[in-house]
Amino acid sequence: MTKQVQATMAALMVMSAISVPAQLSTTTTTQKTSPNTTKTTVVTTDRSASKSKKRSTTRRSTARKAPVESATARELRELRELMVNQQAQLDGLRQQLADKDKRIADATADASTASASAAQANQQAQTLQQTIQANQTKIDTLSSDLGDLKLANSGLAATLVTTTHDLNEKIESPTTIHYKGMTITPVAFFALEGVYRTRSINSDINTPFNSTPFPGANQAHVSEFNLSGRQSRLGALLEGNAGAYKLSGYFEADFLSAGATSNANQSNSYTFRQRQIWGRAETNKGFAVTGGQMWSLVTEDGKSTDNRTEKLPNTIDSQYHVGFSWARQPGLRIQQKLGNPIFGSAATLALAVENAQDQSFTALNGPSNFFFAGPGQNGGLYNVAGNYANNLSPDVIAKAAFDFPHSHFEVGGIARFFRDRVYPLTPSTTTTVAGLTTTTYLAPGFNDTKFGGGAFGSARVTSKYVDVAAQGMYGDGTGRYGSSQLADLTVHPDGTLEPVRNYHGMFSLETHPSKKLDVYAYFGAEYAQRTLYRNAAGALTGYGPITANDSGCNTFTATSVALGTGGVLGSPTAANCQSPTRLIEEGTVGFTYRIVSSPKYGRLQYQAVYSYLSRTSWAGLTSGTFGSPTATFGAPHANNNMIFSGMRYYIP
Repeated sequence: MTKQVQATMAALMVMSAISVPAQLSTTTTTQKTSPNTTKTTVVTTDRSASKSKKRSTTRRSTARKAPVESATARELRELRELMVNQQAQLDGLRQQLADKDKRIADATADASTASASAAQANQQAQTLQQTIQANQTKIDTLSSDLGDLKLANSGLAATLVTTTHDLNEKIESPTTIHYKGMTITPVAFFALEGVYRTRSINSDINTPFNSTPFPGANQAHVSEFNLSGRQSRLGALLEGNAGAYKLSGYFEADFLSAGATSNANQSNSYTFRQRQIWGRAETNKGFAVTGGQMWSLVTEDGKSTDNRTEKLPNTIDSQYHVGFSWARQPGLRIQQKLGNPIFGSAATLALAVENAQDQSFTALNGPSNFFFAGPGQNGGLYNVAGNYANNLSPDVIAKAAFDFPHSHFEVGGIARFFRDRVYPLTPSTTTTVAGLTTTTYLAPGFNDTKFGGGAFGSARVTSKYVDVAAQGMYGDGTGRYGSSQLADLTVHPDGTLEPVRNYHGMFSLETHPSKKLDVYAYFGAEYAQRTLYRNAAGALTGYGPITANDSGCNTFTATSVALGTGGVLGSPTAANCQSPTRLIEEGTVGFTYRIVSSPKYGRLQYQAVYSYLSRTSWAGLTSGTFGSPTATFGAPHANNNMIFSGMRYYIP
């Protein structure tokens, strides 16, 4: 029992003890029930509880009459009876208090038990709630997992279908051929092409720009139309990943070559020609080495200085375009990609050594006491019709390329080394026998080396619909790297060589109105500078002397040569059209339409190109005698209109 309950019970007991006399009242009644019996009734009333307690006492009277009770005795008796009644009441109250205490104790125990049960029930409810929440979370997670599993199964099914389709495609239509650890990608197109020229050059699909005939030539008065399939191409790219090195090899070839028996009489038999064949090794850090026959490093690239990214004009002409800088020749190239050094660009540095060749030597009134080249020898695997320079060293080319998201820039330089063998004309003795004079010279011959070279660069800006580009090159003895093949060299009066200053460049505008159509325009020019000397006799010698006889360049002159099916040129001849080319220009417009362009079936395209070609020589003597007042001078000029068309099928 708690202290509060105990205090309460004590207070009740005290109050009961104090209030009992005031609260209780007693009434006694005696009745005679029979002659010898009386009935005494004592009534006690509890006013505080508003209850009455009636007690009956039946006493049996004897026949003897009871003595008369005195008043004092009666009061004492009544007091004793009252005390007995009060004691009985106190005992009842004590019993009631004990019962109350028991009930309170029981209630307290029941309350404690109920509280413990409630706490236990609450704990069980919380545990159950947590279990329900955990189960709900598990259910939600399970539902989510089930949804993800269904989605994954759906995706897996779709992936399986796609993978199966891709595997079937790769099996039935592989894009590459796998051989051991390498992949082989075939490269090929098959072409039918044609060219119409208003002035004949007696040439196939390629145009020797520097041979465009002047009006004084027979070919300037007849046109030509030729069909050709010789530019059709076969090749393959081979690639392998050797861990730290990515290895690749590439070759391509066409039929733009003529063997000793090649002709167009009945059964064309033009020979298979090497265009490119090279091998390459590249590290993961951007360093690469390439060796073999490839596009020269002076050729504009589309990305970095990587092979197979060269940007060629969209022409059918296999000589490409006037002003375009290029060569395909054996060489060794090293390059290093530098990442993003400036302005967010990707930079590459490259260095190449490439096979040299001295091209198109021209010298009017030049000496004959030197040589620097000769025809190929039988068994030496050089063409006997060719003129091969005795090179001192390869050409050395360096280039830096910068790639931006929508542009590409290049700048570079080239070093060339020219050499000839000179024999000084110092007579020792002269002997005449039977009218034939023989002169003997004292000094032995010596080798003379001249340095040439120059600089080049290009810029290209690209977008979805338009690409704009320009390129240029200038230097001494760099004519070989232009499409027109202007002269690299001339000669001094003493027999030593002199490089000719060259300039050439090309502007490109390429548009892409739709995925199937490209429309483009180009303009290019090449220039060779006049390079003159005066010999011991006072005559001008070198490249482009104004004393050159050009009387037959613009005017046809009949000759005594029998003109027939032999196809001789007639006039002009070397004797009456002597000035070399000063400037060649070409403008081109064209389009390419891709009829079919499918990664699975390949590309079928039609192409048409129109070009206007202009050739101008250095001014020379057109009539009269040099130095006379009647002499006239002029710069011979020729032009040509050329229309190319072709259809090609590229394998996928």
